[in-house]
Amino acid sequence: MPVKAITPDYRGQVRDTLANFHGNQIVYVGWDHHLMFCAPFAYALLPTMPFKTLRDEVMPEAFSLHPEYAAIDWNKTTWLLNGQAFTPDLEKGLAEQGIDHKSVLRFQTPDLKGYQGAGV
Repeated sequence: MPVKAITPDYRGQVRDTLANFHGNQIVYVGWDHHLMFCAPFAYALLPTMPFKTLRDEVMPEAFSLHPEYAAIDWNKTTWLLNGQAFTPDLEKGLAEQGIDHKSVLRFQTPDLKGYQGAGV
């Protein structure tokens, strides 16, 4: 969503540029139809991190709090990267797959529709 300044000559310092994250990049990850999480989680990740590490070691820190997380069938899960269909390569690094600073990853689990069906 674009932001409109109150005055036309407003100039602010952008503080969330890639240069300010010490070699990491911010990646947002959201689980569609699971309303226990109101927004995607933001992670500071190395661009070289394999996708498998993101999925299996980083994401559980937050998403495993959901009662359905353990039931995810990763073979049926679909992904979106910045709103476009995406098939991750588990062994390749994030940047190598086009996941860059402030990218938004969303995943959908067709067999799981949120706690007690809340995400339907």
